[in-house]
Amino acid sequence: MNTLPRRRLLAALAAAGALATALPAAAQNTGGVRLLVGYAAGGPVDAFARIFAPLLAKELGSNVLVENKPGASGALAGEATATAAPDGLTLWFAASPTITIAPNIQKKMRLDPAKDVVPLAPLLNYANVLVVPKDSPYKTLGDVLAYAKAHPGKVFFGSAGVGASNHLSGELMAHMAKVDMTHVPYKGNAPAMNDVIGGQLQMMFDIVGGAKKYIDAGQVRPLAVTSATRNAMLPDVPTMREAGLAGYEVNGWYALYAPPKLPAAVADKLVAATKRAQASAEFQQRLGQLGYTAWTGTGADVAAHAAKERAMWATVTKGIEID
Repeated sequence: MNTLPRRRLLAALAAAGALATALPAAAQNTGGVRLLVGYAAGGPVDAFARIFAPLLAKELGSNVLVENKPGASGALAGEATATAAPDGLTLWFAASPTITIAPNIQKKMRLDPAKDVVPLAPLLNYANVLVVPKDSPYKTLGDVLAYAKAHPGKVFFGSAGVGASNHLSGELMAHMAKVDMTHVPYKGNAPAMNDVIGGQLQMMFDIVGGAKKYIDAGQVRPLAVTSATRNAMLPDVPTMREAGLAGYEVNGWYALYAPPKLPAAVADKLVAATKRAQASAEFQQRLGQLGYTAWTGTGADVAAHAAKERAMWATVTKGIEID
């Protein structure tokens, strides 16, 4: 019997095994895996990256260190990932606006998220909720849209800034309902929410986990969530679809990306570790506490979903540009 094919097979398996086990050792030698975040410390993306990092570290058997690279709507972290060595030691904890919205409105965006980085695995989904001041005359989404139709440009909604997820949630609402509404950009969600609470601003969309404390305190009134199904954190709040805007859906998401040309064995190891981290009791508990929902699947699922959303936002964001 000719043993040459068997020898070659064993050699290939040994090489793959060496590559697969090299990641933890290499990570320890370099100080750990870098998990890049495209936003400043303290924000929602950074906060969950710091929840996820130790869970991934446990599964990899090596350090995972969060590194903030804010700027360009999150794209600076993507650029750093795109040019990093494909050794599994640099990963990007990416938020969907950088992947699906920014390419449509950033005039000078150097990163092409569809080509320059590789999605490894989805992590979670999140929804926004439309809130109004506690004493607002708007009791339902229908009230808002009826007033907007009768008074073009007289409904003002705030956001964390031009191109933010909550900005585009409002633009999509206006686009689908065929009404004229006025966007008021703020430098973050917190100042916008303060003006909603104070009655200086008529409404805003905010991430469910961030808005929940204000809703519970009776400071704002929720009208609808942007997801296709109700959110477990706000089970009594209807979806935008249920509230009368058929076909409306906005879900933000986080996913793990890597540099291009990552060896398959290293990618497989990272994906397997990510899936185990997602399945952990702590990950699942924190999802529920923050109003997120699990999203499991493959890198190909992320790429397909991102392409679909980019196309949708291309239509909604016509005429919107930022430097």
